[in-house]
Amino acid sequence: MSVETGDVIDPMRLGFTGDASRSLLVVDDDAPFRIRLARALEKRGFDVVAVDSVAVGVEVAQEAAPRYAVVDLRLADGSGLDVVKALRDARPEARIVMLTGYGNIATAVAAVKAGAVDYLPKPADADAVEAALLTDGPLPPPPEHPMSADRVRWEHIQRVFEQCDRNVSETARRLKMHRRTLQRILNKHAPRT
Repeated sequence: MSVETGDVIDPMRLGFTGDASRSLLVVDDDAPFRIRLARALEKRGFDVVAVDSVAVGVEVAQEAAPRYAVVDLRLADGSGLDVVKALRDARPEARIVMLTGYGNIATAVAAVKAGAVDYLPKPADADAVEAALLTDGPLPPPPEHPMSADRVRWEHIQRVFEQCDRNVSETARRLKMHRRTLQRILNKHAPRT
């Protein structure tokens, strides 16, 4: 496991060194995205620790209790909801944003129930993440360029397809869709956001 901060990869740094009121934990197993987001948020004044797993995220939450967190829902070693719970236990007032490439209502509700203040689809840019973290109200203003309805539909179909272990027949049955129609949708590229 490694912890990335700025341009330096420091495998031992699991604590924050700057302003405690701007401490931010980023938990995502997509290394390029995690590093890019951590750097962008550091430039915006956050003291960032970026980790790649539930285990290390929970460890940082318990030992350092950051003020802010950005957590991916699906991680290689488990669910980001476990990190959210650990953060809530360690620091109840922490503002947590959940990220995922598989957005749907059920996971959004689970994230909010676990303690996240917002739920953003990946890839989320640093401006949207910062707005979600710093907005005092329950939700930030609507995004400048929200996902299209076609993209939301495509994301939902992809999620159910993955949950059915990429079985087209089972996915079609659960979506109440003809198998051939589903195959045509799956063979197309994702719609633009």
